[in-house]
Amino acid sequence: MRALIEQVGEVSVDVDGEGYLALARAICDQQISGTAATAIWNRFEALCGGEVTAEAVSNLDEEALRSVGFSRMKARYQLDLAHHVTVGLLNFDELATLSDEEVIERLTAVKGVGRWTAQMYLIFSLEREDVFAVADGGLRRSVALLKGVDADAPAALIEALAEDWAPYRTVASLYLWRGLGQGALQAL
Repeated sequence: MRALIEQVGEVSVDVDGEGYLALARAICDQQISGTAATAIWNRFEALCGGEVTAEAVSNLDEEALRSVGFSRMKARYQLDLAHHVTVGLLNFDELATLSDEEVIERLTAVKGVGRWTAQMYLIFSLEREDVFAVADGGLRRSVALLKGVDADAPAALIEALAEDWAPYRTVASLYLWRGLGQGALQAL
């Protein structure tokens, strides 16, 4: 890891402290290109009157959301997220006070928000220092390269190897992602 850190240099996180928006955007961005996601998000904002809020989305229906480019499932996910927020099932101020697993439990109760998305929320919205998203393909490839194990190694092995970096697995993840993107891991 020391060699990777030296190769990569300083990394930082762009924190997205807007809880609702972070999750709404994560749902929008799932499994589509960045260009498509940006186009859909821009139309979504316009549909919401210039600002995406849970209240604005709650006043829409599935067909309106589909008209801006959301699939049927993503439209339902957006409506479910807005519902959770507007009826008080999801309180972003409260999330900040909960343990990582409690945050994951609350967030994954929303349709369309899985464990990986909840972990990204922990990292990029709540700035938690010890998150390792073992389901992330990039992290798995990075750990395999760094530790010299098979790229198809079981998740349990990858997670066990990541224990070396606790209680700063988020920092390790940032370096692993950057190292993979820069090709620094292959050079080690």
